[in-house]
Amino acid sequence: MELTVYLAGQIHDDWRNDVKAQAKEKKLPLQFVGPQENHERSDNIGESIMGEQPDNLYRDDAASSINNFRTQVLLHKSDAVIALFGESYKQWNTAMDASAAIQLRKPLILIRPKSLIHPLKELSNQADVTVETIDQALAVLSYIYE
Repeated sequence: MELTVYLAGQIHDDWRNDVKAQAKEKKLPLQFVGPQENHERSDNIGESIMGEQPDNLYRDDAASSINNFRTQVLLHKSDAVIALFGESYKQWNTAMDASAAIQLRKPLILIRPKSLIHPLKELSNQADVTVETIDQALAVLSYIYE
C-alpha cells in the first residue's frame, strides 16, 4: 500500500530531500507532494497565468490564489501530512498548511524543535503526532506497515 504524504514547510532549504532519502533508505512505499519549491515560480505564477498585475499587492494576491488552489488539491489527495517547523525561516505557510490538514482531518505529523514548543503548543495539541526530527516522523509512518 503506497501512501501519499504532503510535505508542508518552508521551501528555502532541502529538508524535503532528506525526508525522501530517508524514506527510500527505509524502503517505505511513500509518494511525496508539497508546495511549489521553486520560489521564483511560486511568486510569479499569478502573472504567468493572468498577465501583468498593476502592483505587488495584486501580483501577490494572484499568486496566492493559484498556490492555495494547488495546495488544496494536493492536500485533498494526500493520505497524511508532515509539517516541519524549523528555526531558520518564518513559518507562516507551514502553519497555514498544518491548519488546513487539521480542518480536512488529514493525519498530521508535526516536526518541531524543543525551542518551538511554546509558540506551537496549540497547533501541536491539534496534530495527531508531534516529534522533533525527520527520522522520528518517518518512524511513525513506518509503524503503519508493521
